[in-house]
Amino acid sequence: MTELFDADTVAKARNLIDRYPQSRSALLPMLHLVQSVQGHVSQEGIAFCAQQLDLSEAEVSAVATFYTMYKRRPCGEHLVTVCTNTLCAALGGDAIYRQLGEHLGVGHEEVAGEPGAPGSIMLEHAECLAACDLAPVLQVNYEYYDKQSPESAIELVKALQRGEKPAPTRGAPLTDFKGAELQLAGFFPEDEQTYRSEVDGPSQAVETLQGARLAAERGWTAPVMEDVPLPEVEKK
Repeated sequence: MTELFDADTVAKARNLIDRYPQSRSALLPMLHLVQSVQGHVSQEGIAFCAQQLDLSEAEVSAVATFYTMYKRRPCGEHLVTVCTNTLCAALGGDAIYRQLGEHLGVGHEEVAGEPGAPGSIMLEHAECLAACDLAPVLQVNYEYYDKQSPESAIELVKALQRGEKPAPTRGAPLTDFKGAELQLAGFFPEDEQTYRSEVDGPSQAVETLQGARLAAERGWTAPVMEDVPLPEVEKK
């Protein structure tokens, strides 16, 4: 296990544990830390988390298999996620996912290319990505690419395969899957300038703020909610 998870990874794991009053609370970010090293959560990664947190491997596995962000098979250099929930699907999300699958020759959570190698891509479809006002959307390593079409999505994926990193519509500059996982684990550049250039980025969109703008222009305010006592519950 020391060959997979070196002293730096162990130090990061201890750093995560120290952030919480109970060590087991660090499990979610620690699983992201494992993915930043391996590109997925292997059985060795589960054993590492269990050892660091004094949990059983069954307890760690129960969490790792519950959340879809934890990949049990090696991921590509990039993870491409297509929203196929109702609005995105109706506006073209299903077509985007289908044509990307045909272009890459893969299905859900399958990798085109050697996993982890430059230009390799894991494709997946997902439920709502919380960007209905910008549908249809997809993500690359959890960064947003809004208002996509099958043609623009394929061009985006071709650029990733060539080793390029097209700028997301909003949010941080694009990194690879392992780099994104390290950020999700909670580790960022300490230098402020580096942080601003590599991690920080605008997340708002004109469409998202349209309602707030109209409300401000027209003086609309939300009604004040009065405190209402809860009904009495019959005692057993």
